[in-house]
Amino acid sequence: MPRTNPGRRAALADAAVALLATDGVHGLTHRTVERAAGLPAGTAANYVRSREELLVAAAERVVDQHLAAMRRIDRTLDVSGSPEPLTELLAASLEDAVTTSRERYLAIFELQLEARRRPALATALARLGSVATAFTADEHATLGLDVPPDAIPLLVTLYGGALFSLVNAPGDVDRETTRRLARAIVRGALGADPSAPPT
Repeated sequence: MPRTNPGRRAALADAAVALLATDGVHGLTHRTVERAAGLPAGTAANYVRSREELLVAAAERVVDQHLAAMRRIDRTLDVSGSPEPLTELLAASLEDAVTTSRERYLAIFELQLEARRRPALATALARLGSVATAFTADEHATLGLDVPPDAIPLLVTLYGGALFSLVNAPGDVDRETTRRLARAIVRGALGADPSAPPT
């Protein structure tokens, strides 16, 4: 029966996420995770029996990290005085993705590709998409933005494409680039920023 020590399980999952970001799916094994976590050989098998379970544990961890990061950005970012609050929100999120959260996003992309061949992994990652859509709708309501619900999937899709390009870009990405992309995403999905003054 798998062990249930939450701290050790979290350490293994964190090590798996870090390895996915640096070495990809093929670099992820029980032994490499144990070494990265600084744990004795055989520890990982006490918590996750198979490589697929290891991938699912990593997916569950990145989903939890993603939720925490979205809440953190939401709590620390004040866009109430901005003429383009939705653009500001997306720009801040993109900036976080290419700096603080880059490792997590690289791991997510690796897992998403692998999930095409592993139904259990796809199920674990499905929560990521549903959470992003629900959080986006809630954030729009909080900001008082009149964003049509049917525009949200397009907004999320355009954001995801920009996110992939930025996170995988060589070198640093400057703030102005993230702002330009955020503005383009809003205009692409909505035709114009609903909070911007009429021109």
